[in-house]
Amino acid sequence: MSSAVIRKLVTVTDEIHREMNRAITPPTRRAAAIAVIENPFASRYVEDLTDLIEIGAELGELLGDRAVLALGIAPGDVESYGKAALVGENGELEHAAAILHPKLGAPLRNAVEKGAALVPSSKKRGGPGQTLNIPLGHKDAAYVRSHFDGMEVWVSDAPRADEILVAVAVTDSGRPLSRIGGLEAKDAKGDNGLR
Repeated sequence: MSSAVIRKLVTVTDEIHREMNRAITPPTRRAAAIAVIENPFASRYVEDLTDLIEIGAELGELLGDRAVLALGIAPGDVESYGKAALVGENGELEHAAAILHPKLGAPLRNAVEKGAALVPSSKKRGGPGQTLNIPLGHKDAAYVRSHFDGMEVWVSDAPRADEILVAVAVTDSGRPLSRIGGLEAKDAKGDNGLR
């Protein structure tokens, strides 16, 4: 099994205390855990991306655990999650897909205790300091509109051309002042990942 060659780990937290001149009590809190890793396939086409798929499983656990720890809550208290990857210029979008999709989700779900819904994701190519938007959705019920959100992250010196920046985000609530209706988090069953 291939292991990620990690150059840097970054953890970011975000707390919203006021919105539209209204107090948000308790604050809306989000955390992202980011790994800057070597891209083993930079500058070359490789048919078999198994090494990156295995790295995805490793990072799902590492980053999921770090993000939950950053919020200081029990894993079961996480309400939403998301994942994203930013590939340096010598990589390809399929490298991000290999990390994010086949195996990163299961260990992330373990880190947040359940996670019946699909993990929202995004991928892009870029250079150092470019922003990466991590989409967020309710971890157990995709139809909970109050949790359609995102968290923007960046690392000033990453990704370099031969690197991939991989990020996982979690929250302890939905958007502040949510009021567009739909299924509420307190009513979600989480049986099928939708409701």
